[in-house]
Amino acid sequence: MRPAIADETEAWQALRDGRAVLMLRHALAPGTGDPADFDLEDCSTQRDLNARGREQARAWKSLMSRHGIDRARVYTSQWCRSRHTAEEMGIGPVTEWPPLNSFFGGQGDGERQTRQTIAAVNALDEGLPVVLVSHQVNITRLTGVYPSSNEGVILSLPLSESPTVFARVSP
Repeated sequence: MRPAIADETEAWQALRDGRAVLMLRHALAPGTGDPADFDLEDCSTQRDLNARGREQARAWKSLMSRHGIDRARVYTSQWCRSRHTAEEMGIGPVTEWPPLNSFFGGQGDGERQTRQTIAAVNALDEGLPVVLVSHQVNITRLTGVYPSSNEGVILSLPLSESPTVFARVSP
């Protein structure tokens, strides 16, 4: 997918100005999917960040700071690997948003969660930049982009079912 803005600097400016949102895939959590005994309330039953993943997540703070963003509103999936990515970023309080939860392997409802994510983002008041921490399937369904672990997309606001991707970014 070709970015809509040729200069990544413009994408970061749009994020700072509240004309865009950053949606990123959680940092490195080795494996695929979740174990059969997966329990949303128990991180020991889930794939979670390894040491490299925590390091990757912390790298967002300096990247965002270099682009003039020291604080943000951070919303995350309830999965531990996403929540821990959001917390390790250290750029603001973290709020769990169930529509950002994974729907990989038949968990959840991708169509409904995507609509809910679009509606929730578009209903936010003006304020600090917005960061969404989620999963590959959520980002791919919304944008058509298949992000690597710890990769994000800066998306034009208001969100729609086929949002404009300003840039793909990662620390």
